Amino acid sequence: MFKKLTKIIANEMDPSKDLVPVESIADNEHFRPLCLLKKKRKSKTIFHPAPYYQRTGFTLQDVLLPGEDGKSIESLLQVSSLFHLRKATTDQVDGGLSISFDSTSADLQGGASLSKAFSVKPQKRSISLQSLEALTKERGMNMNHSFIRQLQRTDIDLYVVTEILEASEETVYKESTKADGGFKATFYATFSAKGNRENNQDIVIPKGCTLAFRTIPVLIRDGEWEVGYLPRTKLETIGDELTGKLGEVMHEVEYRCEIFYKLAPDVLLIVFNTIKAVMRDKNLLQELRQKMEEILEQNDGYELKTESPDLKDLFNTLQHLPKDGLLLFAHGITYNLDALHELMDEQLWLLLESLERRILSQQLNLVENLLKHDLDKGKSFHVDARLLSFPHEEEQMLTMELVQLSGVQLQQDGSAVPRDQPFESVAALFAALYTLNLLSGSK
Repeated sequence: MFKKLTKIIANEMDPSKDLVPVESIADNEHFRPLCLLKKKRKSKTIFHPAPYYQRTGFTLQDVLLPGEDGKSIESLLQVSSLFHLRKATTDQVDGGLSISFDSTSADLQGGASLSKAFSVKPQKRSISLQSLEALTKERGMNMNHSFIRQLQRTDIDLYVVTEILEASEETVYKESTKADGGFKATFYATFSAKGNRENNQDIVIPKGCTLAFRTIPVLIRDGEWEVGYLPRTKLETIGDELTGKLGEVMHEVEYRCEIFYKLAPDVLLIVFNTIKAVMRDKNLLQELRQKMEEILEQNDGYELKTESPDLKDLFNTLQHLPKDGLLLFAHGITYNLDALHELMDEQLWLLLESLERRILSQQLNLVENLLKHDLDKGKSFHVDARLLSFPHEEEQMLTMELVQLSGVQLQQDGSAVPRDQPFESVAALFAALYTLNLLSGSK
């Protein structure tokens, strides 16, 4: 829920998407002004246009040599710009849902409503680029600091937080789901082993919590350091009939998944089984994601070790690849994991159920059709109702729920209403469907 809220706030406050939403409330203190972050990879994705950042546990103050005046550089911070954002939405869906997974099954008909509401007053805290540039001349980098020594042995890019939006007062974000006749109750029964007819969730955002942040690069050379600004580069597009955002999504997904077309069937099966395993366990997904990141960051090779039996077959396969092949493999797997990371837990379970029902190809065609429309304008449109025609009604409802969780409300006649600028969420769903469809050998 916190990630959902901060993404809405970042989009509202900065449509250019330079502000990066904080994904976990537990980590918010690691994204304060002057905190040092590792950029996890050089490449961004169309479903996550901001770079992926990882905390380091250090601030710029920690790694600089002492200044002559002995003052902390935190005195350079400025507080300004108080804003007030309010949002309240309610979506109504009619239909039914029937899903069977593991030992829990249900089959109920009815409708459901989903409401979201928050009122937040974020304020800006920042340090000016002029102050940082002056600091590069006044304070040298401590090249004997253990973190800086380790950093020099990797390809990791270092960034410093220069601006944040923080909650100026305690904020509550609420979601409420009500089931009429069991539509949502079925959904919760399937995935939570309980069938609440009404599900209310809220999260309390404490005063001072970081909601979103902005960074600039820190470049270190021979004991000296400087800050710079690297403009955002647009993704390359292709010049055929696939124009606009759909063309960008298709081009990126096909390029990033190219390695999977070159795998032997037995290796492809190992990757497929591993991906299914991590979809069932978010902790396992994070472990695999971290291991792949470490492969991409290390210059001198990396030994893959794990205690999880679900990862061992994949790691044994990767361990015997040459370095170039290992990097390509890691890039491909990481891209798929990034797409899965952007989805909600409920969507991962629905995708697993879709795999069992062999309906991924049709779902992929449906989501591709959605991407032909400008989803972020919020205007309603229609898709071909035949894309929602499945052999069984529960498969139709499962697919509608999968898409709705990415922010597009669908009806059985093909009418569609985008909610909360869902392009990135739908693009992530497309990338996940494309990769799973490829790995499973679906036609």
